[in-house]
Amino acid sequence: MVAPQTMGARLRRAALEAWLPRSLSLLRGYDPRTFARDLLAGITVGLVALPLAMAFAISSGVPPQAGIYTAVVAGFLISALGGSSVQIGGPTGAFVVVISGIIAKHGIDGLFMCTLIAGLLLVVMGATGMGAAVDFLPRPVVVGFTNGIALLIASTQIKDLLGLAIPRPAAELIPRMVEVAKGMGTLSPTAAMLGVGALIVIAVFQKFFRAVPGAIVALVASTVLVHFLRLPVETIGSRFGGIPSGLPPIHVPTFHAEMIGPLLPSILTVTMLGAIESLMSATVADRMIGDRHNPNVELIAQGVANIASPLVGGLPATGAIARTATNIRAGGRTPVAGMIHALVLLGILLVAAPLARDVPLAVLSAILLVVAYNMGEWGEIPALLRLSKGDISVWLVTFGLTAFADLTVAVEAGMILAALLMVRKVAVTTTVVAETAADVEAARVHLLQDKYVPDYVAVYRIQGPFLFGSLDKLGEITRDIDRLPPIVILRLWNMTAIDGSGLGALEDLADQLHATGRTLILCAAREQPAQLMAQAEFDRHVGHENICSDIDRALERARLVHGEGKENSV
Repeated sequence: MVAPQTMGARLRRAALEAWLPRSLSLLRGYDPRTFARDLLAGITVGLVALPLAMAFAISSGVPPQAGIYTAVVAGFLISALGGSSVQIGGPTGAFVVVISGIIAKHGIDGLFMCTLIAGLLLVVMGATGMGAAVDFLPRPVVVGFTNGIALLIASTQIKDLLGLAIPRPAAELIPRMVEVAKGMGTLSPTAAMLGVGALIVIAVFQKFFRAVPGAIVALVASTVLVHFLRLPVETIGSRFGGIPSGLPPIHVPTFHAEMIGPLLPSILTVTMLGAIESLMSATVADRMIGDRHNPNVELIAQGVANIASPLVGGLPATGAIARTATNIRAGGRTPVAGMIHALVLLGILLVAAPLARDVPLAVLSAILLVVAYNMGEWGEIPALLRLSKGDISVWLVTFGLTAFADLTVAVEAGMILAALLMVRKVAVTTTVVAETAADVEAARVHLLQDKYVPDYVAVYRIQGPFLFGSLDKLGEITRDIDRLPPIVILRLWNMTAIDGSGLGALEDLADQLHATGRTLILCAAREQPAQLMAQAEFDRHVGHENICSDIDRALERARLVHGEGKENSV
């Protein structure tokens, strides 16, 4: 029997470790081979992050070095203090529209105040255990918001891509596009050729040479051409005077208490956007490497990074999905890779900053256009259009308001509409009926009490409505996924309703189990869930034969799958 003092000490140690950065726990068994992989990944991501950091800064309305400072300081802190093994932090495209709007209304001091206060709020969110709050965002809201931001970013890049003479571009989408149409007569053929050429180079490298960052190839080639041929295009040097060499200077923001009220909507937008994007990025990374991040520790790290970023004149920062995926594909498996990525950027600042004078803005715009396309989640739209009219309406409202109105209003309206639809869905699927002998007999086929469940099968059930906000419950299945038997049966008889977010969670579960060589079988779905699953073509994720009408047929299917597996292993 374990002594009470020993048990108490273990519990205290476990509680403490739950709040430790992932870097501390992963470095206990660190070895030279792992460091070699992290070093290569860190250098690769650092090179990929360089043009992105400059492009994000320029599109936000600040000098390019502000983006690099953010990637260096915030990127290092997010990796060193975060709850993810492979998360790469820094400036991201999602903030471009937000930052430019804040600067236009409140100036650069307003941006620094906003970032710093948002960082404090992120620390509070993490410390109070709100890391799971991202699960309460419906899938249509997230997709609509991402679609809208991607469209806004793309629209801001056309001017520099084509070298158009538009002195002060409009802040809204439609007036901006009208200005682009009117300014086509001022198109610069040289800038347009460089920009379109960069798009082609990036697309070719993404398709055929994924190991080589196409953005870096396009950036270096175009900079060499501009420098030696003296091409008449706008560059970082002509607009900003180049990038200063040396360490990021310490900058203490000027605090104006009277600005907090007007800044509050922007502060909340930066806070929620930082939390959502960082936790979504960490979740995607978990699926890629079979890991599980600590969302609360991750939020605290994001908060600390956003408190530090304004102190060096930097921008809001968050986890970057594309750079995190690049890190994983390059072999990074611990936070050391993210810290190396920040040090690589710092080395470039110290040694190679003067070379950035001839970087053409048309090429940076081309890089951001590719980022906007990749972050847009356009492939999600056909799947959304197969969902219910309610889910489609939530997506349309969020997308429309994001693109044509205001980001904060878009998320608020999408959440309110989704919540109202959730209440309606629960109300519609709640019934009061008289139980007859025939009903009792018909329900017997769904009971598990008298059924034999073999050792190679694990049976789970979903109880109640499975809507956004309850999706983390599937962690009961995936928490110890390596210990699961080869076949998992999920009983849906007690699941009264499902929405697009719940359906997406089931799709992710099926894909996770399939990636580990396991089979998911679903059975006994009620009318509303069965109808939505059929409408969304859910059987593509599990196979039509793995969706059964009752538990008897599910167990029979499991025996057949197990027999096929044994034959294939002989």
